[in-house]
Amino acid sequence: MDVPPWEPPLAGSEEDHVVGSLERMRATFRWKADGLSTEQLRQRAVPTSELTVGGLLKHLAVDEDDMFAWKLAGRPPETWLLAPEGEDPMTWQFRPDESAEELSALWEAAVARSRRRLREALADGGLDQLVHHELDGERVSLRRLVFDLIEEYARHTGHLDLLREAIDGRVGEDPPPDWPTLPADDGAATGP
Repeated sequence: MDVPPWEPPLAGSEEDHVVGSLERMRATFRWKADGLSTEQLRQRAVPTSELTVGGLLKHLAVDEDDMFAWKLAGRPPETWLLAPEGEDPMTWQFRPDESAEELSALWEAAVARSRRRLREALADGGLDQLVHHELDGERVSLRRLVFDLIEEYARHTGHLDLLREAIDGRVGEDPPPDWPTLPADDGAATGP
């Protein structure tokens, strides 16, 4: 049986498992958000919540850049810089002029940058290296950043489970084995 590309290794190094778990969360998140129209991305499917699928796409794009630009190396996150002046880049809503294709591209570009930066950081010092970000006056490790992003995906993929089921009934833990995943970063991603 072929193992889907998003499945973490059955036996591998700590780095393989940590990165594999992040990739599995990214694949599941993308599958849950995939194929919806702009209107469906805006739909408030849970009446007691402001969350939308599009808002989650935007939020995770910001989280990707925040984690592997700002927190990793102190560089400005690209998605923050794209926000119009006076708009909070962490907003969970998206502007009326944004489309489903634009939000998907925003998230995919952020993931490509993150993959490249994580790969470079792992090659430059592994999971134990200390990064730019501090908590309570102490610098944290790259391992902590990766686990924090896995946690973000886990939390918001749970939200996305509820939203997507309410929109069109899509349910499931993982994408089907033949589902086309997000292309792997080929090293061609642009940006700092």
